[in-house]
Amino acid sequence: MKDRNHLANIGLVHQVNVIENGLIDIPMLQVLQPDGTLHPQAELPTITQQLGLKVLQTMQYVRLLDERMVAAQRQGRISFYLACTGEEASTVASAAALEPQDMIMSQYREQGALAYRGFTSKEFMDQMFSNQNELNKGRQMPIHYGSKPLNFMTISSPLGTQIPQASGYAYGQKMAGLEAVTICYFGEGAASEGDFHAGLNMAAVLSCPVIFFCRNNGYAISTPSEEQFKGDGIASRGLGYGVRTIRVDGNDVLAVYAATQTARELALAHQCPVLIEAMTYRLAAHSTSDDPTSYRSKDEEGSWQLKDPVTRFKTWMQSKGWLDEKHNLAFIEQTRQDILKELKLAEQVPVCPIEQIIEDVYDTPPWHLKAQLAELKTHIDMYPEAYPKTSGRS
Repeated sequence: MKDRNHLANIGLVHQVNVIENGLIDIPMLQVLQPDGTLHPQAELPTITQQLGLKVLQTMQYVRLLDERMVAAQRQGRISFYLACTGEEASTVASAAALEPQDMIMSQYREQGALAYRGFTSKEFMDQMFSNQNELNKGRQMPIHYGSKPLNFMTISSPLGTQIPQASGYAYGQKMAGLEAVTICYFGEGAASEGDFHAGLNMAAVLSCPVIFFCRNNGYAISTPSEEQFKGDGIASRGLGYGVRTIRVDGNDVLAVYAATQTARELALAHQCPVLIEAMTYRLAAHSTSDDPTSYRSKDEEGSWQLKDPVTRFKTWMQSKGWLDEKHNLAFIEQTRQDILKELKLAEQVPVCPIEQIIEDVYDTPPWHLKAQLAELKTHIDMYPEAYPKTSGRS
């Protein structure tokens, strides 16, 4: 057993030395200026026209999906929705920097990452209508996606649960000798959960190849950042846990892509965690249950509209001669029609048989779950008006 000295790397002072906030300045990587032009000193990541077009179209697709599904919730067709409007660059460009074998562990505003990987409009609609075609058999509330073929772990409602899970999954990838990482998305509000601290410390101590991707959009629902913490954002916490850290403009596709590429390379080369703090803004409400006018001004929202990540990247694509506006408008219109078509089809598909609710937990459903199922059927038969999709099928 070797001797250990936990003072080995600590310097000495001989007067009281108080370390104050701001001693370490953490800069923000920005490649594209808000108007979509390159910074003169910017180092451009390697990106092809084909990749750029896929990123742009995925962002446009997600914005159309968000618009349609918020409207569907207002019409009473689905119960709940969370839009990622304004944060598309953070989710789509980071996913573009990954490889298919990398695991994605999401919070609930990363539909862009899932769409980039190939999740179809039909699959999105089946999930949000919880019908019998849904991959998880309709057992989750809307926007709790999951796809084993696409290496996208099913979303959990409680904030932060995926953070220590990501550390553990990445440790498993490392032990198996896989050329793969795990990326874990969360908001700055979720970073106030204990799971965040446990997950980062675990990843640092066990040297797990995991990318912690924090979307710092300024608000934890209605609570602004200055009421959540006093430190220098989330990036400073990574340094505190000994985690390599990058702060990036989350509305800049090229910056996010470059930062995530670098993070993945570091995570694999050094078998270590990397924290990315993407500075962005949620232009939409937190969810369809939220009214942002109660806690932020229209002027504030307007200032961030000028940094719209979709417009910003589209401008750059046009400056490169990589975007045909006529074809792009045709893509948007066709996509809008496809989304509406799949919505109408999905809402007509029946929900799963009630018997499936007790399956997939035990090899054979035990007696007590069978008894509970019988009680549930009796309850539904007594109050059919409360269960319009299930009554008559129980």
